[in-house]
Amino acid sequence: MVSNSVSLRDYRAALTAPGAVTPVLTSLLARLPIAMVGLSLMLYVQRETGSFAAAGLVSAGALVGVACGSVVQGRVMDRIGPTLPLYVMSGVFAALVAAEIAVIEAHAPVAVLVALAFAVGISEPMTGPASRALWNVLLPPGPARDAAFSYEAISMEVFFILGPGLAGLLVAMPWPGTGVVAGAACMIVGSVGFASTRAARSQRPERPERTGRGRSNMLGALASPGMRTVALAALGFGALIGFIEVGVPAAAELAGHPTAGGLLLSLLSVSSVLVGVLYGMRPWPRAMHLRLPALLFGFAALITLLAVPTTLWGLALALLLAGSLITPQSTAHSVSLEIAAPAGTATEAFGWVVTSVTLGAAFGQSVSGQIVETAGPPAAFLAASAVGALAALVLWLRRGTLRPEPAAASPQLAGV
Repeated sequence: MVSNSVSLRDYRAALTAPGAVTPVLTSLLARLPIAMVGLSLMLYVQRETGSFAAAGLVSAGALVGVACGSVVQGRVMDRIGPTLPLYVMSGVFAALVAAEIAVIEAHAPVAVLVALAFAVGISEPMTGPASRALWNVLLPPGPARDAAFSYEAISMEVFFILGPGLAGLLVAMPWPGTGVVAGAACMIVGSVGFASTRAARSQRPERPERTGRGRSNMLGALASPGMRTVALAALGFGALIGFIEVGVPAAAELAGHPTAGGLLLSLLSVSSVLVGVLYGMRPWPRAMHLRLPALLFGFAALITLLAVPTTLWGLALALLLAGSLITPQSTAHSVSLEIAAPAGTATEAFGWVVTSVTLGAAFGQSVSGQIVETAGPPAAFLAASAVGALAALVLWLRRGTLRPEPAAASPQLAGV
């Protein structure tokens, strides 16, 4: 059973564990553009086409590609380790990013842009799942490993702070594709660096659990009902993020400050990181099967606040409030894998979380783009809140799949 809270001492023990420093630093560089590449691509397409609907479809295509690629890459890494897959995908990703930029510059049809964006997403090197899985090798079960998983979630939120802000600044450069190139370069260099570390090269795969009739081979980590519940939680969370990522830049565009969109999205994560660190020390609810639906419902309720302001300053304040429940959810998704994921599927299991978040974000971005075009950003925020409330209800109905197993009866009482 996973512990419920971690301390600053646990974070320090995790990040200074033998063999951890170099993978931590290289994975940081690889994951820095995680919220930057897709958003930079969306803003780049919007500048070239003048349409948020087209930009949302292209960004959604990239996210669907990431969703597909994360599971496939995760399953391969669980079988052969992360080094070779990361080397190969980094090269393929570089070539496809160059091709996507070429067709955008050529003003190709939207269908071509979406198809290539999907290919870019599917080839994106999955350093995040590989980094999370490495903690199972570097640290034994306990508070330090839980702190490492919490660090993974918090560091992702730091990148959600930096990524949108950098995307918003770089799209204002003389060439609006600068953010796509900068983000892709960081991802490639960091992924190759992580794959080259001693810890990554020495990782040995575990043998996955069998569930009978070949089911584990087909479903992998999703053979576990609890894992499917975690994936649903991540799907709902990603959908809400997707709605916001289109609605906020659109609100900035309508207010006459198009470059402010990325900076406003960064505010969403400022409170997320601050609250996330404190929340990790004393989470509520403590039981994971209650925590996931409660956090998602709370996030959905806070998103309704984004529909209220009539100025960008008001929207900024609402984003700070809504962002407070982002890192607690990311951390809960990561830690709950210790309960839900079958043995030998650590990388793939986190890949399913990435898949679910990105599929949700793709849905949110594409729907939000259409709503923004027809009814405006406030309607998109209200739609996001309704989607989140519905997803939280589904999680509540499935809460039993994450309930901790009762302790086995002692041998002395077995015959009573």
